[in-house]
Amino acid sequence: MNGTLEHVVKQSFIYSYLLSQPFAAYVDAYPALQNKILQEAEQLQYGEHGESVRILQHKLSKLSYYDDQIDGELGILTEHALKKFQKDYGMSITGEADSETIHAIIKAEKKRKIRQIEKMSETIYPGMHSEDVKIIQDTLKYFGYYEGEIDGIYGPLTQKALEVAEEEHDLELTKGVTQASLQAMYQKDKDVKVKEDVEPQSASTTKKKIKNVQVKSQDYSGVIQTAKALIGTPYVWGGTAPGGFDCSGFIQYVYETQSVTVPRTVSDMWNFASGVSKPSVGDLVFFETYKPGPSHMGIYIGDGKFIHAGESRGVEISALNNSYWKDKYLGAKRVSN
Repeated sequence: MNGTLEHVVKQSFIYSYLLSQPFAAYVDAYPALQNKILQEAEQLQYGEHGESVRILQHKLSKLSYYDDQIDGELGILTEHALKKFQKDYGMSITGEADSETIHAIIKAEKKRKIRQIEKMSETIYPGMHSEDVKIIQDTLKYFGYYEGEIDGIYGPLTQKALEVAEEEHDLELTKGVTQASLQAMYQKDKDVKVKEDVEPQSASTTKKKIKNVQVKSQDYSGVIQTAKALIGTPYVWGGTAPGGFDCSGFIQYVYETQSVTVPRTVSDMWNFASGVSKPSVGDLVFFETYKPGPSHMGIYIGDGKFIHAGESRGVEISALNNSYWKDKYLGAKRVSN
């Protein structure tokens, strides 16, 4: 059995094996086979769960769009991560992982891998021990050729993996690995053609789009009116209704009256919303109170004030420059309608 056939059989076996294993067993081991699992899902939408969603969350995390637990549940935070990715790459913003979005995520991941290859400084030969060898091993592992530890040592395992890759891709790899030969592996991969460019839109285009969204849909008057109408509502730990609110329950309730779904907890809301340099009316303001990190929040209403559900007096309006809140202020974030 030659190297190529051996690798094809091995991949088929591994693919069947992965489907029966816990996600943690292969999370970083076989990205190319993860791509196959993800593409076979075709479309993932809110409320779905399973291994395909775990892989989706993992890839979005690697691309810095998702920063929460990889739990296999396509909930609010995963949906929001998909929307951010779709907006950055000029796609229809649906929050669903359709075939186009899945294809774009895989291409974006490969582009990131190729950028790592561009950091290589020299041709690599057997016996070398360097950061460049780690890049080679990472590339080989992506395609399932390399099973060892990414340790930067060009030993027998790395050599064997290069031999199989060389035969399958018809590239010269064992006589000296270069940037060009590794990049060609991604470009030859029949799963996704990297030469089809995939890049986030330019900063100027993104800013223009954000501005248009704000003009057309960012109207927080209903949010502010509803929030002010609830002044005096008592504070209740875990409260999510007008009979009593905690700080995040208050925010969630107010936004839901405007048909905007947001996460339940302060920390999830911090990850969900987009950061802004200074608050505008309707933005969320966050504070570090009883534990490290964001633990309290309110809605900015202008003139240096915010409305929130405080433990002492319930829903009330407070000033950001109050000595207590000023010292605990973490920053402002924005929820897009």
